[in-house]
Amino acid sequence: MSEYVLTTNQLSKKYQNKLALDNVSVRIKKGAIYGFIGQNGAGKSTLIRLITGLAYPTTGTFELFGENSERELIEARKRIGTIIEGPALYPQMTAAENLEAHRLLKGIPGKDCIEKTLKIVGLHETGKKKAKNFSLGMKQRLGLAIALLGDPEFLVLDEPVNGLDPMGVVEIRELLKKLNREYGITILISSHILSELHLLATDYGIIHNGELLEQLSAKELQEKCQQYLHIKVDNPNKAATIIENRLSTQEFEVMPGGTIKLFAYVNVPGKVSRILSQEGLVIEEFMPMGEDLETYFSNRIGGVQHG
Repeated sequence: MSEYVLTTNQLSKKYQNKLALDNVSVRIKKGAIYGFIGQNGAGKSTLIRLITGLAYPTTGTFELFGENSERELIEARKRIGTIIEGPALYPQMTAAENLEAHRLLKGIPGKDCIEKTLKIVGLHETGKKKAKNFSLGMKQRLGLAIALLGDPEFLVLDEPVNGLDPMGVVEIRELLKKLNREYGITILISSHILSELHLLATDYGIIHNGELLEQLSAKELQEKCQQYLHIKVDNPNKAATIIENRLSTQEFEVMPGGTIKLFAYVNVPGKVSRILSQEGLVIEEFMPMGEDLETYFSNRIGGVQHG
């Protein structure tokens, strides 16, 4: 059995003369929350449409749950729940009636799943209130409830927090964490908002102009964006000893060229420079460095645009 829910191999999609996806190879492990990040029009929705069967690739292949033949993919898609281009709701129906209509469409036996699913998304007490009178956040939770019918193992969500107010964003974020943590559901969530995804995702794929620029774990991304003090002195070995003894920290690295990355004391740089000077070291370079997540993403995209 494959450890990956989704694997794409050099997947491309061409519309007329435009490449919407260009040889994209993605791997999403079971149990991950995969943040698929890119600007509008980068290719996120195109990939989602391919794997959910709404479009066909021009070249390349993909596997769902280790299956790749057309017949196997049809069966594998029954294990997926999706929200693409907004949830499909019946505005004149209640939450329960919406789920009942979609249960019948999906051919799911028994009505027990309706109340259970409404409880999961926190809509079990909406009673006779019609969906047209729901807040945007409630509508999005109802969309998630519809996607959860049939107990999917993999949720595929295209821009699920678009247009939500801050409270609605928090509600959806916490709900997705719960689905991943308590129900073991793997989630692919596409967005152009990295600041939101970094509170949720365990892994990332960065896409731009149809090309996958990078895949990395949340830990790898955090390390790349970690803030530190960049220090260059005339005697780096002595500086390392001073940092360890007088500043009582081992949170630093001496780089091959002799510069030091100090990950502690970022908020009190004056204390560091004062102690190094007191010990007779000549400070040649001393500055805070590192990127926040938005800057990292912008620089990756900018490097492609201007490279």
